[in-house]
Amino acid sequence: MSPFKPDESTPLLIFGGPYSNLQATRAIRQIADNLAIPAHNVLCTGDLVAYCAEPDETVDLIREWGITVVAGNCEESVGNGAADCGCGFSEGSSCDLMSAQWYNYTLPRVSESNKAWMRQLPGQISFDYCQYAFTAIHGGVSSSNEFIFPSDAATIAQQQLEHSRSDIILAGHCGIPFGQKLSTGYWLNAGVIGMPANDASCETWYMIIASVENQLACNWKRLHYDYVDTAKKMSEAGLNNGYRDALSTGLWPSLDVLPAREKALTGQRLQIPALVIPVS
Repeated sequence: MSPFKPDESTPLLIFGGPYSNLQATRAIRQIADNLAIPAHNVLCTGDLVAYCAEPDETVDLIREWGITVVAGNCEESVGNGAADCGCGFSEGSSCDLMSAQWYNYTLPRVSESNKAWMRQLPGQISFDYCQYAFTAIHGGVSSSNEFIFPSDAATIAQQQLEHSRSDIILAGHCGIPFGQKLSTGYWLNAGVIGMPANDASCETWYMIIASVENQLACNWKRLHYDYVDTAKKMSEAGLNNGYRDALSTGLWPSLDVLPAREKALTGQRLQIPALVIPVS
């Protein structure tokens, strides 16, 4: 796979977690087309397949689009035919038990060609953009299934940023979009397009990074897509579970993975201010 070499005169489109949600994946590609952002400036932070009902179709669309993808734990597990999704849920937790249903549905429905493609995806991608050194990961720098939430960023994220030797980390996995300035750089999570962010909204999230007047403007955007059709496909596939319901309620079926601060924000509509990074 060729390295990620974005055109600095064009914005970056960053998103994570398509989660087998074909309708959301089509919608984010349409956003790229509307903004004239070419495939070589689009990056996905992993977990192409997960909760929803069209895993192989979603991977086919991503591959045909030709964008850059970081391997998430779901690519690692599905690509290698592992026994579970490797999501990092505590054994026996609600998330752990619910993940078995979608994983057992997904594994046999991803083609051998797509599994082989998943196996060659990089776990980290380093690149330069507008004088900054970026590292794109899935969860943590040393572990793809590490959950790093906004309340963790001041300590854990700073340590990982230093370990990466980067100015800016682009991360995914936790499912909640956020950006934070750290003592020596920035941690940016675009959120995911395949599931809501537990804020009682059916919309999902992506991020645009653009060079504007000697600054990098990082803007989080809500993605509108046909979640009713996605839920219908899940019902037809027998995936009648809390993840299907979350598409319309915007609320996660379990809060097991959330730290206390994020649990307390359940159902509160997210407002994410733009983050402006100076360029010398």
